[in-house]
Amino acid sequence: MTIARIIAQRTSGDIIACDCTTPVSEVVQTLAAKRIGALPVLREGRVVGIVSERDVIYRLADRGKECLDVAVEEIMTSPAVTVEPGTTIDEALGMMTRRRFRHFPVVENGELVAFISIGDLVKHKMDQVQGEAEALRNYITAA
Repeated sequence: MTIARIIAQRTSGDIIACDCTTPVSEVVQTLAAKRIGALPVLREGRVVGIVSERDVIYRLADRGKECLDVAVEEIMTSPAVTVEPGTTIDEALGMMTRRRFRHFPVVENGELVAFISIGDLVKHKMDQVQGEAEALRNYITAA
């Protein structure tokens, strides 16, 4: 199963993102209001980084509250590690585990087409496992 299957019902209008010049204080407001943990950061429509709750916390610890007044490009994680729609869920989960992060911009032909989280991947993996378990139960029962 690939990322394409997860994002099939989504549109680019579903993506919550910010521009690299957005003040960190505004990003914090967006994260809180939308109850999300990260945003893709764009420059001229292209992904240039990701800003997460962790990025904000680390900069607050380093710089204090003045970091809230700077552009998000000063605190974001860059470059962003991205995946393509054809990436398998297992590959994406493996990359997240090795790199210790929880979000991926999904990019196709250089354009951001979706933003997924580890929760999205785990949910689809669990659905797959449950489907396989049900098929085995049915097979055993029928035999």
